[in-house]
Amino acid sequence: MEFGCKGESLAVRHLKKQGYKILEQNYRTKIGEIDIIAKDKETIVFVEVKSRRSVHFGSPKWAITPRKQRKISMVALWYLKATRQNHQKARFDVVAIWLKKDKPDIEIVKNAFELAYV
Repeated sequence: MEFGCKGESLAVRHLKKQGYKILEQNYRTKIGEIDIIAKDKETIVFVEVKSRRSVHFGSPKWAITPRKQRKISMVALWYLKATRQNHQKARFDVVAIWLKKDKPDIEIVKNAFELAYV
């Protein structure tokens, strides 16, 4: 299984265990993609998954650049408009995964960043 896909499937399983309902995976538009769109109680959650095998590139939870945040924000706004959920509560989470040999370490960072559209 490809490294990124493995991380995403681990993230989906972990999110489900935490009570999230998965709405979309790999949601693509002409302006970009969001790894996972889920619902956590009454909030729509746009989830970016970041996986790492080593600390060489730093923590996966800090790997989302301001540019990537803007791209994710634009796709999130697109999704909310396309699904007529403009007034729905929403947030951005990051699922950070360290893929270790024995067992992956998975952390959900809720409200990892704010809407960034400028």
